[in-house]
Amino acid sequence: MDELKPLAQRAPVPLKSENLPDLPADVLRPAYDRSDLTPGIVHIGVGNFHRAHQAWYLHRLMQQGLAKDWAIVGASVRDHDCELRGQLEAQNYLTTLVELAPEGAALEVIGSMIDYLPIQQANNALIEQMARPEIRIVSLTVTEGGYFLDPATQGFDFSHADIKHDASHPDRPRTAFGAMIAALRIRRARGLGPFTCMSCDNLLGNGNVLRQTLVSLARLSDPEMAEWIDAHCSFPNAMVDCIVPATGAGALALVRSAGISDGAPVQHESYRQWVLEDDFCAGRPELESAGVTFTDQVHLYEAMKIRILNGGHQVVSVPAQILGVETISEAMQHRLIGPFFQKVAQTEIAPLVADVPSMTAKDYVSLIVRRFRNPKIVDTTRRVAFDGSSRHPGFILPTIRDALASGKSVRGLALVEACWARMCLGTREDGQEIAPNDPNWRALHTCAKAAIDAPERWLEMSHVYGDLAQESRFASQFNEWLGLIRNAGVEAALTKYLNE
Repeated sequence: MDELKPLAQRAPVPLKSENLPDLPADVLRPAYDRSDLTPGIVHIGVGNFHRAHQAWYLHRLMQQGLAKDWAIVGASVRDHDCELRGQLEAQNYLTTLVELAPEGAALEVIGSMIDYLPIQQANNALIEQMARPEIRIVSLTVTEGGYFLDPATQGFDFSHADIKHDASHPDRPRTAFGAMIAALRIRRARGLGPFTCMSCDNLLGNGNVLRQTLVSLARLSDPEMAEWIDAHCSFPNAMVDCIVPATGAGALALVRSAGISDGAPVQHESYRQWVLEDDFCAGRPELESAGVTFTDQVHLYEAMKIRILNGGHQVVSVPAQILGVETISEAMQHRLIGPFFQKVAQTEIAPLVADVPSMTAKDYVSLIVRRFRNPKIVDTTRRVAFDGSSRHPGFILPTIRDALASGKSVRGLALVEACWARMCLGTREDGQEIAPNDPNWRALHTCAKAAIDAPERWLEMSHVYGDLAQESRFASQFNEWLGLIRNAGVEAALTKYLNE
């Protein structure tokens, strides 16, 4: 794989269906006739990850002459996605993927998305599309924090304003889940049957979580409908994996220099994995032909990935934010942060993670080290540390609970939590501001300030930590680390841990 060569002799080719033959010769592109594609999937949450992952797998099938009736219709329930929708519409829903391997980069244009629905307050277009008989799968990437979970109990959060609205106005829903319920109600009335509800977010048991959210919300306004959804829809659990940084000016310039004018390209690493339960009530594409693993042991793959990769992202990004280290690859080269990740992952996380076929937990740590170190992936520590109030309960705290239950060490994980509390003060150690980086930033910041003199105040956030504040072994080590960070700084705390 070679570095991309700028094409200085001609202007970049605007990315459109009619221009596909004019793209640079070394750019892969659809070999199928996109006019032959018909929709089978509605995907809610058309972010970079979806286009680099699920949309690529469908594109790969289409390149083989398969899945032509499984094209993707994109959708969103968030107004701020209107700009992306407009950009993708202008380029016929094509996306340039830039694969960034350590040895170089390669471009591929994918065409598995054929539409992106208008974003409307009452989600009428979305509901109508999902109610159509040809739609057999509705998939989502709405982030880990988008499923209305109570962080402490992982139960459904009935108190959220959007949930109360959808329960009172089921025909004018605000949420993706309310829209799915409204569409299923129409399908049931028309005798069209259910669709598969498929989460592609980084949650343990994401299919089970999606079922809980959908059924719980439906029960608030229509208990009979809730029972029908629970009985007839399928919710396959899935593990999804590919590191996909945010698109910045550098990505736009890189694609342009390679000869393509694309307003919304996506950069991604060369590694991808998708592990799925084979539970599809209305059929599915032949995803195994594109490299998807089907298994009834998804939970093992999920636990390995979420605890080591996603949890590891928090281990790396939080101290890096405090110390002003901008990217994950730079953090892995830091004299303390890289070794900190490796020690925590190998000694505190991996021993509590079961092996999967062809991969031990310790070998997986080594794989993640290589992926995190890839200098071509400019993944910011700010992006990775975003929404800690959802990510720590999902990625870090379950390992702490398991370690305490089995008498294992939580020394490094307690330090990670102390670093998170320090990060939420909103300043780096050099005095620069850490801008708000969580939907609950104001409450976190207030609690972090109180914890300066009383570290136990941080653990009293019961919606995050639950009963962990009463676990004396964890609480005492957290208090010790936060006190050391306050008095001597994060580097002193990392050094002490590494020397122990």
